[in-house]
Amino acid sequence: MTTITDREFAQAETLPPEVLRRYLSDRGWSAERDLAGAELWEWKPHDEPGPPYELLVPLRRRRDYAGRVADILETLAVVEARPAGAILREMRLPPVDWQFLRLVPPGPSGTAPLVDLVSALTGLKDLHTAAASSALGPRAVQPAQKPQSVKEHVAAVRLDQTRVGSYVVAAHVPLPESPSVGRAGGGQDALFDEADLTRHRALAAQRPEPFPRQVSRMLYAGVTCAHRAAELTLERDSVPPVEHMAGAGLSANLCEALVKIAGEEQRNFSLSFAWSSERPVEQPSPPVSISRSHTRALEAVAQDLRERLGREEGAVLHGVVQKLHRDVHPREATIFGSFLHEDHRRQRRVRVELRAEDIDRAAEAWRDGWEVTVTGDLEPRGTGVRMRGVSGFVVRPE
Repeated sequence: MTTITDREFAQAETLPPEVLRRYLSDRGWSAERDLAGAELWEWKPHDEPGPPYELLVPLRRRRDYAGRVADILETLAVVEARPAGAILREMRLPPVDWQFLRLVPPGPSGTAPLVDLVSALTGLKDLHTAAASSALGPRAVQPAQKPQSVKEHVAAVRLDQTRVGSYVVAAHVPLPESPSVGRAGGGQDALFDEADLTRHRALAAQRPEPFPRQVSRMLYAGVTCAHRAAELTLERDSVPPVEHMAGAGLSANLCEALVKIAGEEQRNFSLSFAWSSERPVEQPSPPVSISRSHTRALEAVAQDLRERLGREEGAVLHGVVQKLHRDVHPREATIFGSFLHEDHRRQRRVRVELRAEDIDRAAEAWRDGWEVTVTGDLEPRGTGVRMRGVSGFVVRPE
């Protein structure tokens, strides 16, 4: 059995009883009966025969309180197959929503190829970006320029230690703290009873939902809709219209993020969700599994949404004219440069449809090698984009 260190023992003494009970309740333990100054909690694994695991949880601090908590942590370390210190640290976290990304890479359990992990983490970041964008304003294709609140949300997402499994990436989203019952740190708040907790949660449910929880819900709903869209695509062998799911978080961006998580080898993976008990979620939220066939279908769904609904208005392109296309009408130019809403280091070639008054300016800029700044609307073109509806064409001489 895992033992805790002296430092962890001292920290265990600061955990209010309600934090212990909240943690156990969130993970499927149940209080079976009251004993003298304590509660007996049980947990029965679905896939293990025999009697359930049992924990004796103190209801208030007494002289042996730290030892009781240490016993609980050591039992949980066995049940969860991870260090007691990691469980203690998680108990001390503020209210958070969790997302668990379970990868199935080749090789020994608990390891993953570096390239798989880099792709998965990038996809997880894009997944949160897509969900946060949809929480602000659902769209089938989210614009590349992200509001500051989306960037702040993604910056707040934290990665935790990996969990037992083939390879499980644990991420959590902090929720704003409310006047709480039993937060770690001790004091009078450790003495609240179950009735106080019930009233506290009822009040929490009445408060406006914080943006991080909106994103967590949109993330779960969007991933669930993406799974459904993939299933429909596989059933019909073609992409059906799915833009009506955008209100629930489905977008081309979210589909592309899921594809990125699967990596170049398009490996199977699953996403599961756990909600902070500070703001309970009554609706069941079972894990969502994405197979290789789902990944291929999601690629098609994302491409279909972008081709039909991917027009982006008011983009700004800065670069140099590389080629003039005189054999098309209206005239076009190829401009090599970067978009204002993207990383300036990402250079690309963009076909730009010119207005009549832009033709001479483009020719002059091409002849003299001058830079141009063009404002217009973007739409998909093959694997790239093209610009139409130009509203501004400025030549910037050296």
